[in-house]
Amino acid sequence: MTGKTVFETRYGFARNQVLLGNWRESPFSRWSFQNAGELVPSAPVAAAPGGSEAPAKDLTGLLGEKVALAAGPESVAAFLKRSDTDALTIMKGGRIVGDWFAPHMDLGARHIIFSISKSLTAILAGILEGEGIFDPDAPVTLYIPEATGSAYGEARVRHVLDMSVSLDFEEAYLDPESAFARYRRAMLWNPGGGNESLAAFTLTLQRLAEPHGQTFRYRSPNSDLLGILLERASGQRFSELMREKLWLPLGAGSDASVTVDMEGTARTAGGISVTPRDLARVGEMMRQSGTANGRRVVPEAWVRDTVETGGSSEAWQRGTMAFLLPQGRYRNKWYQTGAESGAFCGIGIHGQWLYVNPRDEVVIAKMSSQPLPVDDPLDLDMIAFFEALSRMV
Repeated sequence: MTGKTVFETRYGFARNQVLLGNWRESPFSRWSFQNAGELVPSAPVAAAPGGSEAPAKDLTGLLGEKVALAAGPESVAAFLKRSDTDALTIMKGGRIVGDWFAPHMDLGARHIIFSISKSLTAILAGILEGEGIFDPDAPVTLYIPEATGSAYGEARVRHVLDMSVSLDFEEAYLDPESAFARYRRAMLWNPGGGNESLAAFTLTLQRLAEPHGQTFRYRSPNSDLLGILLERASGQRFSELMREKLWLPLGAGSDASVTVDMEGTARTAGGISVTPRDLARVGEMMRQSGTANGRRVVPEAWVRDTVETGGSSEAWQRGTMAFLLPQGRYRNKWYQTGAESGAFCGIGIHGQWLYVNPRDEVVIAKMSSQPLPVDDPLDLDMIAFFEALSRMV
């Protein structure tokens, strides 16, 4: 009888048990969320050569502290375990003050950030807008003429950026017979893909009767379409655009990657993988009004519009996520919380968060492998947790 392999000892299962059909399921996600490129074709986004990260900074002193949550006080350590956290990085005043990793994740490992990919993609839209080569008020068909006849035929780029396209599509994460399952086959995230590209699928979608711009509707195809819009406007592949315009100016410490479909189209709605520290650096750049390392990355006016003044409260209230942020808004694929702290965030399924608290000068990157794609009660606790953590560090 043979003993367990090193892999089995660390993750609790064998590598050959992780398949394209189960990679987003627990417990396999503890490994696959750090190694999406072994399951789905991916394009690299290289950091500058020669970079290195300082050793992890210990958060042990914080783990025993209590935070007030809906069910009562809970220690930081207990909450990290309950929320299936893989990694946590905290910055304060522009400095990394601590890192925490689950036993199955190491400093320097990349982790898929799911829909925080949307927030990073929108930063590129802001950069290209500042360069005068991308117009958020233009019709989608200016860049993608073949969108005529689809839900996007009469939409403007602004509707795509703010998730206010009147799109007849549901985010049915767990329904294998839904249009969402077909969508996942098109992005090569589910078995059976390769017969329909991401672009081809997206341009089959139709609109609802309601005019565009009235209601916040969280629909991921909008954000994949945004990636295509950026490629059309810039003439560059998304991975090249991200490296040139964001990753190098940011001073990212490690390479990133993004999953691609059968045509090499980047899955900009959810396929980006980065390290926790680099994700925190993105949040710090946004906290610093679009600058990193003394260099402007994205126009200050775009950042202010995104995280302070822009977005329709009315459209948000008509949507289905107002319970999470009752005073919130959504702009350029970032969430404004409406809290006194001025906090804003990017959010991804299975527990990915990039939380930025301007008042307390805190940035928190949290990567997780929560079993459920969406867990509303836990998300409410998460916001309270981040607010409490911001006051502790």
